[in-house]
Amino acid sequence: QVQLVESGGAMVQAGGSLKVSCEVSGLTINWDTVAWFRRTPGKEREFVAALGRAILYEDSVKGRFTISKSNSRNMVDLTMNSLRPEDTALYICAGVETGAIGRSPSDYDYWGQGTQVTVSS
Repeated sequence: QVQLVESGGAMVQAGGSLKVSCEVSGLTINWDTVAWFRRTPGKEREFVAALGRAILYEDSVKGRFTISKSNSRNMVDLTMNSLRPEDTALYICAGVETGAIGRSPSDYDYWGQGTQVTVSS
């Protein structure tokens, strides 16, 4: 049974940093793909970053966000620097049993509940 549990969401000031984490069970993070999406009210889920056979970032977060994994903790982290108010969203972890990278929510089979990140101006 695959479970993805996010943690680390908080309220931060613009320009600040925050790390959110996804605890993964039922997937092998060495082989499978884990991604981060974000959602704001009234909008579809937006791709943020993915880590599988490669690493992929959405253009607006390149150079500011870093996705990484910890095999010992079985977790995938998203470290966010230079946060902007427009980064405010529910950050959701997603997984799929393949190393292929995808940007679409339909590329992923498993989802967490999300952790809220709020960036104040």
